[in-house]
Amino acid sequence: MDSTTTLVAVASVVAAVFAVAVAVLVRLVRARRDLRRAGLPTGPRWVFWGAVLYFVLPTDLLPDPVYLDDIGVLLLALRTLHRYPEPPESLR
Repeated sequence: MDSTTTLVAVASVVAAVFAVAVAVLVRLVRARRDLRRAGLPTGPRWVFWGAVLYFVLPTDLLPDPVYLDDIGVLLLALRTLHRYPEPPESLR
């Protein structure tokens, strides 16, 4: 395997992992928007904004070409949004 092939393979893997991270970020934003439209609580605001900032800012636990930690933080925030809401009394 020459260096060009290796570079293309690594770039493809990084691009695929980044695409997954962006897809999870979009899902998190849509989940928060849908909860707000339904009038349900969206959980602590810092969970959502903390996850978004962790994804955007370059300071991570792992270097940014490795987006696995970003995906993990986004998934934890998404899980928190889905577990937190309790329907208001008027919707029960």
